[in-house]
Amino acid sequence: MYVMILGAPGSGKGTQGKILAGHLGIPQVSTGDLLRAAVKAGTPLGKQAQGYMDKGLLVPDEVIIGLIREILDSDTGRGGVLMDGFPRTVAQAEAVDRILGEKGNRVDHVALLEVDEQELVQRLLARAAKEGRSDDNLESIERRLRVFHEQTEPLLAYYETQGVVRRVAGMGDIDAIQQRLRVAVAG
Repeated sequence: MYVMILGAPGSGKGTQGKILAGHLGIPQVSTGDLLRAAVKAGTPLGKQAQGYMDKGLLVPDEVIIGLIREILDSDTGRGGVLMDGFPRTVAQAEAVDRILGEKGNRVDHVALLEVDEQELVQRLLARAAKEGRSDDNLESIERRLRVFHEQTEPLLAYYETQGVVRRVAGMGDIDAIQQRLRVAVAG
């Protein structure tokens, strides 16, 4: 099963994705984790990514998609994966669809965790205070939420045409949200 969890910063993608992936028996894949692992291992894509990261630049799509291809081509990813916060753009989604299509697979479900904007801001400010993250201030949070909305709305429209989007209420306690996610991807 190939599942994606999308949601705004602070929506709980990482937490919920980890639990759901365990329940489904598939690996959770986040591009951040893939980048860090590739850099640490010194792979060709990792070295390429490191060059951009050292300059404070965003790692380009072709590198990110190369990392996704590697995991989808590996024994680990052949039986399915849960993609956490990826893809972020329609171009990335089209690339994932091509890679999966080469193997006769497709995205089964795109779960969107929907959380009120005010709640997202409160969650991110609380996380910043708890983890000492100076980058999570009100101005940067609002900027990240704007970018999320600009990039995600076209992405959702793309997947809605495929009939795979599942909207899940991301408010409440972790267990209740997880139950709603499981129901959404069961069908």
